Amino acid sequence: MEMTKERRKIHPQKFMMWLSIGSMVMAFAGLTSGYMVRQAQGNWRYYELPAMFWYSTVAIVISSVTMHMAVKAFKNREIPKFKNLITITLILGIVFGLLQYGGFYQLYHQLQQIKINGQVLNESARVKVNGNPSESFLYVIAGLHLAHLFGGIVALIIVYIRNFRDNVKVYNSTGLEITATYWHFVDILWVYLFVFFLANQ
Repeated sequence: MEMTKERRKIHPQKFMMWLSIGSMVMAFAGLTSGYMVRQAQGNWRYYELPAMFWYSTVAIVISSVTMHMAVKAFKNREIPKFKNLITITLILGIVFGLLQYGGFYQLYHQLQQIKINGQVLNESARVKVNGNPSESFLYVIAGLHLAHLFGGIVALIIVYIRNFRDNVKVYNSTGLEITATYWHFVDILWVYLFVFFLANQ
């Protein structure tokens, strides 16, 4: 009975990961809720999502699948298969990051092209409308998202280097599972934000 209870205990690092994910979920839920409340009050600037966001969504979803398969291969001690899958995951993660950067870069410049009746405002008129709350919310959400994405890519790089530098002798999957959990969270977070932006553009 004591052995069973011991096995059911969650790993401390996994517990901290889930605790961190919970706090991040609440943060983004608060930001997107505030976004909708402020949008309903008017004086809101709308925008179109760049096509890069569609491509990046495909990349992150596929990378989440390959990450799941990589963890499964590692647990089955299929190391060559695991290395191939973790390599694909890392490549897709980097592609996702580059597409995200490009998408938000395009979105930033789109927001700078302030138009009224089809005419781009001159600099003096631009000053009067700069600081629209839509920009503020977008920049905060994008900044936090990109920070979490950067952390996920760094974690993937560490897992990649660690497993290609040394031959695996101890099949402890804890670190890999933590990285996979975080990467799946980044995937779900982006899909949520993508759908949210689509519904509110």
